[in-house]
Amino acid sequence: MRVVVIGAGLAGLMAAQQLHNNGHDVVVLDKGKSPGGRLATRRIGDATLDHGAQFFTVREPEFDHHVQQWVRAGIVREWCKGFSIQDGHPRYIGTHGMNGIAKHLAKGLDIHCNTFVFEVTRNEDTSWSIKIDDGTVFQSDALVVTCPLPQAYSLLITAHIDIPEVLFTCEYDRTIGLLAVLDGESAVPAPGGVQNPSESLQFVADNYMKGISHIPALTLHFSPGFSEHHWDDDSHAMHQLLIHHAQPFLGNARIVESQVKKWRFATPRAPWPQRFWQHESLVIAGDAMSRPKVEGAALSGLAAAKAISELQN
Repeated sequence: MRVVVIGAGLAGLMAAQQLHNNGHDVVVLDKGKSPGGRLATRRIGDATLDHGAQFFTVREPEFDHHVQQWVRAGIVREWCKGFSIQDGHPRYIGTHGMNGIAKHLAKGLDIHCNTFVFEVTRNEDTSWSIKIDDGTVFQSDALVVTCPLPQAYSLLITAHIDIPEVLFTCEYDRTIGLLAVLDGESAVPAPGGVQNPSESLQFVADNYMKGISHIPALTLHFSPGFSEHHWDDDSHAMHQLLIHHAQPFLGNARIVESQVKKWRFATPRAPWPQRFWQHESLVIAGDAMSRPKVEGAALSGLAAAKAISELQN
């Protein structure tokens, strides 16, 4: 079949790669500059910083099968088995940054980045027409939509599909992040991560201690409450506030360069109970399905690919 996947985050890439391996003709469309979504790694000078997902864990054998392949290929490696408390569950990271996972999955796929999907139409023969902002129309036998649910709903309005209200009204926590390059070692304790160090902060990572940056550089993710409260602050005032909150983790180092990153759809508050939602040849998938975070997105993408492939049976 000809399949269009909207969204090149982890769910979309896992679905596309599995469909490609099953012999389908797959096209992936994404509005971002490169594949990955929140598998995001950024360079600031000589520093390398993960600014989306910081690590992931594995609970399901199906996901573990893929992760062990990535380990053998040198794409991911174990970071630690906990931060302040060791619980025995490995925390995995991309060997050279989390975006390396996305780059690995993107190999061999027909991916169109910087591509904004404008309209989705269901044809009379149940196939699909996907129109992008430059007027190009992609035709497909099946469609997988993996972008955040509010965005998915807005795309599918023109398709006249009866989508459950609880699905498209899913709310997301927001996350404000600070990326800070330092002139010396930070005060973040080994192994380089701190979870929930304060009411305002959700996670602090030292990318140098993680082993992905050549020089000290911190990623700070602020809590949902803090992020919601300050989301619309003046950009300069917000930047200075985030730097103020970073001070306890600097030690004797100084920030030499910093950037603010905002994730509007960071974490779904009430995920859909199944790994995907399907209406005939349309499947909606992503990290708002079954469980959030990296593993949930991956398993949702794999389940979506299986559902599409079974349409031929």
